[in-house]
Amino acid sequence: MTVGGREVSAGNFVGVISDTHGLVRPEALEALRGSELIIHAGDVGGPEVLEALRRVAPVVAVRGNNDRGEWAEALPVYEATQFGETFIYVLHDLKELDIAPAAAGFRVVVSGHSHRAVAEERRGVLFLNPGSAGPRRFKLPVTLARLKVRGGDASAEIIKLL
Repeated sequence: MTVGGREVSAGNFVGVISDTHGLVRPEALEALRGSELIIHAGDVGGPEVLEALRRVAPVVAVRGNNDRGEWAEALPVYEATQFGETFIYVLHDLKELDIAPAAAGFRVVVSGHSHRAVAEERRGVLFLNPGSAGPRRFKLPVTLARLKVRGGDASAEIIKLL
């Protein structure tokens, strides 16, 4: 399978990160090592974040409500991607989801925005928010996630960084 122009296998995991707000923590990069693909669910904070992530694995990213400027305009508001046999829908704010994911063929919906990590199965769709890997806010833990895909099955692990 090809992702971002690079041949990858779907045997490992997808690193999922969000709400970095310009901060790339060394702990986050370390937790993402081994990813075949990295998904950034918005509020990136700057192109240097995406550059750092691309040194680990190919990146699929969407624009968050705080991403502004010419660099951010190049990011889509939502993105559909495929990893192995699994279709993944990515957007920043889950409240803006305007499709029926299962009916549209998506097995996973990735979002950010709330800074609250959650992995929840609903009607055959895994809804995954990796939380925030950027500056700590609201006394919430600093987290990201690993999405594991095997055939048509998907599961997620929330990784607490701090």
